[in-house]
Amino acid sequence: MLHSRFVVPGRLNAHVAFTDRHGGYSRGDLSSFNLARHVGDEDELVSANRAALAQVLGLSGERLSFVSQVHGTDVHVIDGPEQLRETPATADAQVTVRSGIGLAIMVADCTPIMLADPEAGVIGAIHAGRPGMAAGVVGEAVARMHGLGATDIHAVIGPSVCPRCYEVPAAMRDEVAAVEPVAASVSVTGTPALDVAGAVAEQLRRRGVSIDHFSRTCTRESEDLFSYRRHGSTGRFAGVVWLQEENPTTHP
Repeated sequence: MLHSRFVVPGRLNAHVAFTDRHGGYSRGDLSSFNLARHVGDEDELVSANRAALAQVLGLSGERLSFVSQVHGTDVHVIDGPEQLRETPATADAQVTVRSGIGLAIMVADCTPIMLADPEAGVIGAIHAGRPGMAAGVVGEAVARMHGLGATDIHAVIGPSVCPRCYEVPAAMRDEVAAVEPVAASVSVTGTPALDVAGAVAEQLRRRGVSIDHFSRTCTRESEDLFSYRRHGSTGRFAGVVWLQEENPTTHP
């Protein structure tokens, strides 16, 4: 169920977790811990997977916020738990200053970025595929966090397709590189490719964000994670970030 987990300590501890594809209820190509409703899975199975994730992460009442991702730059602000009962907002990033609410981003090759300023009590989550990265979703999310009071943002970049495996037409590589030169790369066979995660890291660096962890796992190469490039018809794993108050019994 969980691929990896991290803590960014501060006034409020920021917790980050990435799921894998194991230990859930989905079947077939979506087996088994699919968290997406838009890939043809049975809704009750997705709900069961999401409920299990919330329980494992200690987010009581299934306090996970998902968004409808469209490879854009809109940032959704979560002001309170009542929004979790509404229809998911159309956005590719979300931010909040509320503790106990998990911001979830679903991927199957795109780059999931979890952001936190635990001293200011601000967190964010970003879905950065090729279009969103080039359009500026990273900068939009960081700017929104600054607007909520963040001054020292830390990032955890999760698993995504690596440049060895992200082969694209030469014209597409040139188009993206014109916006973000760091993204231009070469595949394992010497063909044009893109390094979206590397470009994301560069965009974060330019905005003064500290990168605490940058995953070396390639989704296309790892059978433990969903990958659209590997299977086409597949599920989605997720990155989640949430704030949690320190336990006063252990921190007098």
